[in-house]
Amino acid sequence: MFICQQCGNQQTRWLGKCPDCESWDSFVEQAVGKATTSRLSGQPIAPVKAMPITEIASGGFERLRLGGEEFTRVLGGGLVPGSLVLIGGDPGIGKSTLLLQAGATFAQQTGPVLYISAEESAQQLKLRAERLGMLSERLYVLSETNLDSAINAINELRPMLVIVDSVQTVYLEDITSAAGSVSQVREGALRLLRVAKDSGIPIFLVGHVTKEGTIAGPRVLEHIVDVVLYLEGDRFHQYRMLRGQKNRFGSTDEVGVFEMTQEGMLEVNNPSQVFLAERSAGTPGSTVAVTMEGTRPILVEIQALTSHTQNPQPRRTANGFDPNRLTMLIAVLSKRVGLPLFNQDIYVNVVGGMRITEPAADLAVATAIASSFRNQRVDPNLALVGEIGLSGELRSVGQLDRRLGEAAKLGFTRALYPSPAGTPNISGGVKLEGVRSLDMGIRQALVGKPDEGSP
Repeated sequence: MFICQQCGNQQTRWLGKCPDCESWDSFVEQAVGKATTSRLSGQPIAPVKAMPITEIASGGFERLRLGGEEFTRVLGGGLVPGSLVLIGGDPGIGKSTLLLQAGATFAQQTGPVLYISAEESAQQLKLRAERLGMLSERLYVLSETNLDSAINAINELRPMLVIVDSVQTVYLEDITSAAGSVSQVREGALRLLRVAKDSGIPIFLVGHVTKEGTIAGPRVLEHIVDVVLYLEGDRFHQYRMLRGQKNRFGSTDEVGVFEMTQEGMLEVNNPSQVFLAERSAGTPGSTVAVTMEGTRPILVEIQALTSHTQNPQPRRTANGFDPNRLTMLIAVLSKRVGLPLFNQDIYVNVVGGMRITEPAADLAVATAIASSFRNQRVDPNLALVGEIGLSGELRSVGQLDRRLGEAAKLGFTRALYPSPAGTPNISGGVKLEGVRSLDMGIRQALVGKPDEGSP
């Protein structure tokens, strides 16, 4: 059989393009064994009966805490018994370290944990645990690649938490393909799902990430599991973000912030203060945006740099911000504000490795670009929030009270926000200034005189 590596579609011959997911060159030949038993065994089907949802017992499914506030927040308040959680991330980003710490803390506070390592030996795991100071008598380690043997160990030990590192390196004996293939990953995840549901034991799966940024293996793997988490961050920065991609038991908008140190992954309880610790206040091209990650407001520094170029196609580079949205903001600045940016290379950077996905940072990004182009600094005590429309107007954003309240806690004395949103109800010595257009916002944000020759 030829099986698509992206969606699991099966064909009897090789195809250049998958008819289901429309991905190119994704079919891989797999040897499929013949079934030894018939699907129609002739045995009578056991009777089943539906019951009203009000009569279903919900006891015994209280969430389990992992010992850390950041991990618990991303999971939606804790770990649900019998859930299957998939964690993906780039190689070396800290997935195994994070799970080893979480497993050791869970073992000390709650109950026994089984760590199934298919990539490292038991001695390697112990050396890492000693370095992190995470040794516990209730943390059991099994270095095994045979998934059938690992499942037997789960049934014999009956731990309260299982960690499988990783799902692409374990294999099933009754499947002839190699470990990491579509059939091995899919069937292995299905068997672990059945173990989790039948026993009520939550299971963590570590997944590799391809160069496209998706979890390796078939996309059906993400549909099988209950929760999909991604550990993001630049390997050359110490901060990591644990972001939810799918969660059947909670919101996917939450994010947990960690710092990679010699002692392991340490939680960052106040990300705003950390991201603004080295802020270049008073420098042209630097602004502060107030973003929301789930229910948590986070203030981050936005840096922009404009440079004159003779290239007929100027560069537009964004790090941590959507490049397509950056192109739109540049067009609005040119058309509605009158900034001649057609001969300018523009670079935008979100400091600290943070990735902004919401449009509430539009005003901060556009103001940073205008500040760098005019070489005119922004008030260092000013926080900005607002979405920009194509006509240059500012549109309201959600949870404005919580955003500006966080800015007040960090000592900001001024805040620009979209005036159509109404006056926020916050306490603190923050001067609230509502603006209707991008042009008006830039005029109120910039201080001092622009350089000669600047518009």
